[in-house]
Amino acid sequence: MPFPGGLWWLLCCRQGFTLLRRDYGEADREADGEEEEEEASFELRAQGDQGSLEVSLSQPTRSSSGSERSLLVAEEMRSLIVEKGPGPVEDDPDALIKGWLQREVRGGVKTPWIRPRKYWFVLTPDSLDYYSSNEKGARRLGSLVLTSLCSVLWPDKQTYKETGYWSVTVFGRKHCYRLYTERLKEAVRWVCAVQKVIDSKAPVQTPTQLLMRDVEEHCGSPEVLEQIYRCNPILRYTSSPLYAPLLPFPYGSLDQSAPGPRSYTALRDEAVKLFNSLQQLESERDPVPLMQGVLQTCLDLPPLVDEIYCQLVKQTTEPPAPGGQGDLHYWQLLTCMSCTFLPSPPVLRFLRFHLDRTESRFPASEMAEYACFIREALGKTKGRECVPSLEEILVLMRRQEMICTVHCPGAPACSVAISSHTTAQEVAQELVSRLGLSQSPNLFALYEQSRRREHPVGSATLLADVLTSLAGEEREQDPPCRLCFKHYGFLDTDNVPRDSLEFALLFEQAHEMVLRGYVPTSEETLQTLAALRLQSLNSDFSTHAPFPRLEELFPPQVLHARLPAPCHRPPAKCRGARLRAGLLAGGLWGQALAKQRAERDQRLRGRLREEGASTMAAILEKWKLLQGMGRPEAMAAYVALVREWPGFGSTLFDVDVRASPVGAAPQRLWLGIGAKAVSLYKPGEPEPLDSFCYSRISSFGASDSGTFRISVEDWDLLFETSQVEEIAQLLNTYLASAAARQPPLSPEPAPSPAASDPTALPRGLCPTAGPWQHQPPVGSFHSQPGARCGPAGCS
Repeated sequence: MPFPGGLWWLLCCRQGFTLLRRDYGEADREADGEEEEEEASFELRAQGDQGSLEVSLSQPTRSSSGSERSLLVAEEMRSLIVEKGPGPVEDDPDALIKGWLQREVRGGVKTPWIRPRKYWFVLTPDSLDYYSSNEKGARRLGSLVLTSLCSVLWPDKQTYKETGYWSVTVFGRKHCYRLYTERLKEAVRWVCAVQKVIDSKAPVQTPTQLLMRDVEEHCGSPEVLEQIYRCNPILRYTSSPLYAPLLPFPYGSLDQSAPGPRSYTALRDEAVKLFNSLQQLESERDPVPLMQGVLQTCLDLPPLVDEIYCQLVKQTTEPPAPGGQGDLHYWQLLTCMSCTFLPSPPVLRFLRFHLDRTESRFPASEMAEYACFIREALGKTKGRECVPSLEEILVLMRRQEMICTVHCPGAPACSVAISSHTTAQEVAQELVSRLGLSQSPNLFALYEQSRRREHPVGSATLLADVLTSLAGEEREQDPPCRLCFKHYGFLDTDNVPRDSLEFALLFEQAHEMVLRGYVPTSEETLQTLAALRLQSLNSDFSTHAPFPRLEELFPPQVLHARLPAPCHRPPAKCRGARLRAGLLAGGLWGQALAKQRAERDQRLRGRLREEGASTMAAILEKWKLLQGMGRPEAMAAYVALVREWPGFGSTLFDVDVRASPVGAAPQRLWLGIGAKAVSLYKPGEPEPLDSFCYSRISSFGASDSGTFRISVEDWDLLFETSQVEEIAQLLNTYLASAAARQPPLSPEPAPSPAASDPTALPRGLCPTAGPWQHQPPVGSFHSQPGARCGPAGCS
């Protein structure tokens, strides 16, 4: 049914009014609003404009005087913006670049019924202006003042795919220009020109930064300092909200979203939100979760670290109730910040001055105790990978140390007092000294151990970060994760005294290798090893002795290898047969097939129980034959059997090896890293496929995050593994130990066995053929050959 004539007239008039509003009314309002907004929101000061200290810089609030602010803003804007009259656009001598661009208005460029409007844009050394046309006498519709805090986004290919336009986005303080063009070259030209203007601007400083510099200059004059604090409320505690950050942040949202589930807005907005969170600390009964949230935000957004330090210094300066609950909460958060993040040098100097001022004004107080603790922490903090856990925050609030429990295989667990700055190497050195292992030539380290994985902790890793990550995994795993103290590098396993604690550690580590299947030997020998393990645990055979599970005595993969391989029915040849099989599997016969699979799995489990029972019976028979053997003798016999394998003492890694040039399919092998050589084993075979002493290795490193490369003479070996960092660290450790133990070369060295037979493994370390070409990969342990080696590895 056709529309009535009145409705057609109304629609036409409405569209006509919309066009008129876009052409005239909206442009006027838009231009006036932008200029007013830019003037009203200008709060910062250029670096070259250094005013007198007599000007009072107060806390920015909504109720500030409009006349005073307008006067100050007008003077500052006149120094930054060049006045332009209504003269010809084409005759502007300050124009750097000009041209037609489309600007997004109201609905945006993605809205088909409101297309972007084309304007004539002119870039000058001070601003980005746009006009209604390029004709003489055209009126300026808007202007964006460019400062060092402005930012510009490069053209986005995704936007071009969605809209057909290349975008250029220029961020100002309160608004941004989203410009579009159909040509990529033109968009790049505008981006480069705008960025060049932004880079040419002097850095902008906030009143807080200017006052920090003044405080540093007059730190020796108490009268001047008191006048500065008295005349500038922005340096003191406030109960009012903060509407602008204390430090300058770039406009826009460039690289401000942290990876993961958390999402953040612009840095300026996050800084204001964090100040509101700080004010909530004063009335919180349990401030620990809120403190951890603030620390997590600072970890995700590192530019906010200085801002939070300045906010905390502000809120702890002349509070209404010094030493009260709210004031101490600020000091406790400042303590956690000092143990987690290190501020920039200017903020660090201002913070230390604040700590000294607090101690002098409130001696022998709780605040002075926190100030002393924070000063000591700032001298040790180097940055954290994780925010402190809830337990660590509680300990820091009391200015105490944490207790770390380290498990030692074959020995009681050790409790070590640590701080937020203690490294894994320091704990390993303390355990080496406490357990009497200082004279051992072997190397020790801390390990993160769980049911799924075990890997060494880097020597420079903060133990507080390790405990935080382990605390998060404990909620998901059973048994929980824990820290262990074990052998890391085997330099001499033959001369370990049998009655020493180190031999007990060696025995436990050898047993772990057996259970993981990393000791290729016969099943008869594995049963003998299990019997020796029982003799070392329970002494002579007894039916009343505690009996461990079979998985704790015998490698389970050997039992699984006895089971018959599942038979796979060959695929149907004709298309009709495949179709009928698919219909039967998904139709009425689906339940019958599922029942058959369940019955087959049940038979396999029954077969596995039978194999386990027979293996356990054989182990018990061998255990009975060990009647009268003591625990030291059983441990010594166990280690002697394991040492018969030539690869004992090497750390094995599961790798997929490729020979260069890439052509063949990868092959699963064991990569053995030892003190004398690097060996390749086929899983389950005792003899190595090949061995390379270190003199034949010209270089090694990571090709990428999952590939490790070893160059042997003119042959490159590529290993695909998820343990690239561990392999690199272990190789560096052995090289550093060899360099420390190698005696100086004589003028005429005697020929070594490796010189005549490069494939033979010498009894000692092969001398290096030349300088190492090792290039440490990105993200790996940065220990260099020749570095001193400690108990926890290379430093």
